[in-house]
Amino acid sequence: MIEWGLSLALGIGLSAAAGFRIFVPLLVMSAAVRGGFVAPAAGFEWLGSGEALLIFAVATVVEIMAYYLPWVDNALDAIMTPAAVVAGTVATASVITDMDPWMRWTLAVIAGGGVAGMVQTGTAVLRGMTTMATGGLGNFLVSTGELLGAIVTSLLAVLFPLLAVIAVVLLLFVISTRLFARNRSSLKTNL
Repeated sequence: MIEWGLSLALGIGLSAAAGFRIFVPLLVMSAAVRGGFVAPAAGFEWLGSGEALLIFAVATVVEIMAYYLPWVDNALDAIMTPAAVVAGTVATASVITDMDPWMRWTLAVIAGGGVAGMVQTGTAVLRGMTTMATGGLGNFLVSTGELLGAIVTSLLAVLFPLLAVIAVVLLLFVISTRLFARNRSSLKTNL
């Protein structure tokens, strides 16, 4: 039971990181599997291959660079939201071991995909607000914060999964509180 809980915590942490940047947690996970720090679920051993590590490294660099291009970052958010849900689902499913596949994938979709989608939605809203306030010129600050969030959350998930889950819960609380406050003030001004 403890191993199952740690696997789920690892998956949730990696999924939250996928909400910031899709390929950073996949790169960290690939390196962790390759280094023997993380044991993947059956069928996901390929994550530790040299090819997977190289592909995730190249994809990470391209993704990071693209988010520093004004207006391209906003367009990417439209594409990346569903992609983050998929990445979060796969990241979670790939680390949950010793569980019936149907249950593993159900849990991965709900916990992993859900967390990734919530984080990505929060960052997309923040980027939209920054774009409106600065004409897109301030978005590099959001991009830098997202990149740091993806790196720190990914490493935290691999090294200290339970601490990562606590950080994710706090992050989701902040995101939901801010979105709720924004929607509430929006309703007041429209009434």
